[in-house]
Amino acid sequence: MEKPKFERPLINRINAGVPDKFGMKTNVQPISEIDDNTVNNLLSKFGSPLYILSENKIRNTFQDALSAFKTRYPKVQFAWSYKTNYLNAVCNVFHQEGSWAEVVSGFEYDKAIANGVPGNKIIFNGPDKSTDDLEKAIQNGSLIHMDHFDELYEIIRITGEQKLTAKVAIRINMDTGIYPKWDRFGFNLENGEAWSAINKIMAAELLELNGLHTHIGTYIMTPGAYGVAAGKLADFAVRIERKFNHTIKYIDMGGGFASKNTLKGAYLPGSDTCPSFDDYAEAITDALVNSDIQPDKMPTLFLETGRALIDDAGYLLGTVLANKRLADGRRSLVIDIGINMLFTSFWYEHSIVPAQDHQQDTEDTTIYGPLCMNIDVIRSAVQFPLLEKNDQVVIPRIGAYNMTQWLQFITYRPKVVMIDNENNPHIIRENEDFESMNLHDRMPEHLSKIGM
Repeated sequence: MEKPKFERPLINRINAGVPDKFGMKTNVQPISEIDDNTVNNLLSKFGSPLYILSENKIRNTFQDALSAFKTRYPKVQFAWSYKTNYLNAVCNVFHQEGSWAEVVSGFEYDKAIANGVPGNKIIFNGPDKSTDDLEKAIQNGSLIHMDHFDELYEIIRITGEQKLTAKVAIRINMDTGIYPKWDRFGFNLENGEAWSAINKIMAAELLELNGLHTHIGTYIMTPGAYGVAAGKLADFAVRIERKFNHTIKYIDMGGGFASKNTLKGAYLPGSDTCPSFDDYAEAITDALVNSDIQPDKMPTLFLETGRALIDDAGYLLGTVLANKRLADGRRSLVIDIGINMLFTSFWYEHSIVPAQDHQQDTEDTTIYGPLCMNIDVIRSAVQFPLLEKNDQVVIPRIGAYNMTQWLQFITYRPKVVMIDNENNPHIIRENEDFESMNLHDRMPEHLSKIGM
């Protein structure tokens, strides 16, 4: 039996966790396998660090969300938010499940077309749509959600020149009791801007008003705010019907549903406090069915939620590089996962656990990434067991935004692997290497030689 390593006694201030009447929870449960693939085998085969996505988890979560809304409302259509995770394999899992595409740039629009999404099943959001983007979207019959008057005027000009009809909606921002208000996107409801936009659209010869859209914020923990927004959009649709005898075909409630991650500063974990899909569905659908919209003219309900559909399906696997003691005596752990690979660590207290059995004694620990910058902190304070160099760690719930907001900085970005429904792993994005990193560099002739 191996003799335990001696560590000198140490008294320090507790920074991680809040004791309650039951004491402090120190039992850290390891994650040793994902969909019947051991973490050790995955890292041995594909390298460390490594992103993992579970196809089975994606599909099950999507069906849970779809069921929550379809059991409460007759016409529901999800549109996958490309900005949340636009790896092609991820997008096509959602498209196979029946989800349309929701994009916010010409780049994302082209990805959706390349993935086989018909133009008339693409929702084009965002404030930055070039003239070329708008022309393409109009020609393809896509749903264009206008963000500002300059875009509205540009669409009127394009349709006049090309003699094509554009299918449009407007994004509306409003007071739903959520602060700070998201009023930088779209047309404001309370100051009359949204109504002015509607009047201009209805006066335009080649603009076909299809829907009303809102997106009230991100990581919204209060489902009732969605009920307020849905009620206001329903009243707005009734107003349009009365003045123009025009029926709104759809109401798009955007996204912003919370995942089960824990926000920094939260007292309780997100897994305990995050609303369910049923909670959001109840608030939104109640507002619509209880509105003054005629039963035979109920609009289709569009939903663009991203984070809540993909977060739980993502894992980031890594390896311990070193143990250190800081100057004040605190333990620190250095792993090969940096904030450039885990952008959401700036606003989440991400769970991080060992991938193998470990001793149950824990200590207040700061977990750092490998980058040569002081802000590279994965967890500033967490009760964590002692791990040795080359031990492995798992960070769950990282599927949203970390593969679109990641940065190439100091190190190469790693492989992304998806585990299919038969528990077989597939590389869906290769790691960067020296060749790929230099592919777009260009060297002026006068700098091609150095003298040292």
